[in-house]
Amino acid sequence: MDYVGCPVVSLAGRDKGFYFCVIGADGEHLLLADGRHRRIDNPKRKKLKHLLFIDAAAYSGPLTNKAVWAYLRDIRNSNGQVST
Repeated sequence: MDYVGCPVVSLAGRDKGFYFCVIGADGEHLLLADGRHRRIDNPKRKKLKHLLFIDAAAYSGPLTNKAVWAYLRDIRNSNGQVST
């Protein structure tokens, strides 16, 4: 299955509760970025079982840090959470 562009929330680890966008896959791990803390050039590797997929439209815009951060900010705001 192609997960690229899907918004996710981390369920485990020191980044628990953080929103990410899937930017790729590496074996059984997904590569995640949020555009600010985890940037596109240094993605976080995380297993599927540690992620919660959010029911939102997948990101399909340009793969830049600024665009991914803005996309995730809109998702956080639509879920009733304060953007940081």
